[in-house]
Amino acid sequence: MIAWVRDVSPALARCELTHLERAAIDAQRARQQHALYVTELAALGCRIEWLPPLESQADGVFVEDTAVLVREVAVVTRPGAASRRGEVESVAAALARHLEVRRLSDPARLEGGDVLRVGRELYVGLTRGPGARTNAAGIAQLGEALKSFGYAVRALALHGCLHLKSAATFIPPETLLVNPDWVDSAAFTGVAVIAVDPREAYGANTLTVAGVTLVSQAYPRTQGRLDTAGIATRALDVSELHKAEAALTCMSLLLEGRAELSA
Repeated sequence: MIAWVRDVSPALARCELTHLERAAIDAQRARQQHALYVTELAALGCRIEWLPPLESQADGVFVEDTAVLVREVAVVTRPGAASRRGEVESVAAALARHLEVRRLSDPARLEGGDVLRVGRELYVGLTRGPGARTNAAGIAQLGEALKSFGYAVRALALHGCLHLKSAATFIPPETLLVNPDWVDSAAFTGVAVIAVDPREAYGANTLTVAGVTLVSQAYPRTQGRLDTAGIATRALDVSELHKAEAALTCMSLLLEGRAELSA
């Protein structure tokens, strides 16, 4: 598995925020936490590929939002936050060394944190109003980009959170961890649903690599629910990055297996 990552920008404190109040971010501690995150990915067998640093892009470390990856193709997104569109080209260049790259175009808005893949179905979070990061045109263009490879794309309504992966993440082979206040878990098919502890609203964001599910140290009760279900977990401290309305999936782009270029 390849994991693309990018260093934390010294401008992180100027990050985009939608649902959180701005709080002081310790940039040095954020970099230390990010370094430990990358070390963990490598320990789990990922081949780390570093994207070029973007010191002026406050949210540049959150590379997940810039592309949607499947084995056959990379779809480079068009972030809903205009300040983030300068992150995309360096990601596209890196991905093009491994995959065919397709692109979204105006009026599409889509961020990778809104895209949750379960098998060959991609669920995409759709929010309304100011601050929405993904729109209907973005979802439609993603569906067109992936249709020839046999993927189905479905829109899901979100309430009260930034991205779909704030509300739900998939833990292979068949578990969905979800905050039912933010997304309707009945919309997902073929999965066993575990709800976050109600005191840990942001606990649904996890990242599973090589059979180990990484969880935030900030949500021990939700981790306990996963442990009770027999899921192997490992906790990481990403507290400074949480202040930037981010979580574990945000900080990497993962490509499973050996990708084959489309004809």
